[in-house]
Amino acid sequence: MKKYIILLCFVCQNAFAQLPTPDHISKHIYKLASDKMQGRGTGSKENKKAAKYVAKQFKQYGLQPKGTDGFYQPFTAKVRRVVVPDSLRETNNVIGFLDNGAENTIIIGAHFDHLGLGRQGSSKAEKPEGQIHNGADDNASGVAGLLELARYFSQNNVKEPYNFLFIAFGAEELGLLGSRHFVNNPTLPLDKINFMSNMDMIGRYDASRGVGIGGFGTSEEWPDIFKGVKSETKFFTDKAGSGGSDHGSFYAKKIPVLFFHTGGHDDYHKPTDDSEKIDYKAAAGILGIQIQLIENAMKLPKLKFTTVL
Repeated sequence: MKKYIILLCFVCQNAFAQLPTPDHISKHIYKLASDKMQGRGTGSKENKKAAKYVAKQFKQYGLQPKGTDGFYQPFTAKVRRVVVPDSLRETNNVIGFLDNGAENTIIIGAHFDHLGLGRQGSSKAEKPEGQIHNGADDNASGVAGLLELARYFSQNNVKEPYNFLFIAFGAEELGLLGSRHFVNNPTLPLDKINFMSNMDMIGRYDASRGVGIGGFGTSEEWPDIFKGVKSETKFFTDKAGSGGSDHGSFYAKKIPVLFFHTGGHDDYHKPTDDSEKIDYKAAAGILGIQIQLIENAMKLPKLKFTTVL
């Protein structure tokens, strides 16, 4: 009996250790949003380094490459908002697959690019050019969440009834170009996607507001899936499935979506969006909410899409 209790405690501790942690989230954000990454502007060598970092983590977690070139899905992005001599820039989506032998797949995504040195046209700084826009919240926080969920689902010793496709999108800041490229050139059939869950700016939690979860109206099953979800991290829902982030590309293809976002702030698209301003504990709480929702959704058949009116 004593051996059984010790074994049970070990299993519980081991399972708990797999949950997303503030420390792991912090590690990813400080790496991706460091000055050395020069703001991860599309087409830059630092953007390539960020993509390589994501691919390295995917490989470490044992995910299968699901791009068109290993983990990478290369595409050409066009800078449209400002006039620059190199308006056509090569970049990638980074795609890892957790194969559970299931018929359908859940997509979890976040974009890894940001505004670089302020020359991509959407900085809100007074004199942006030449300033590093680190993008800790936008969207190193979402990528950290993506990596933590990839770690959790690949190492939880559970064979779920759905596969997972983890995608770090490129060139979101240039007009959702990476996600649009993926849905128009999918590396698995779109009709086999159950739903898409997107994280864009989950790092600046305001307890008086809570984290917003969009896409609540994109499937009639979402209300039941949300029942029983408990967290010290406050959240609220919004019906909209479209909007200014990568989930909108999937909604346009009639795929149910969820969108996690902690809201705007004074550092949005400015050089002051730095790693020390992230609420790492709350970010872990947000991922805990997402895990509960995904696990609830996996108890059901493939979700039916609903257009939000």
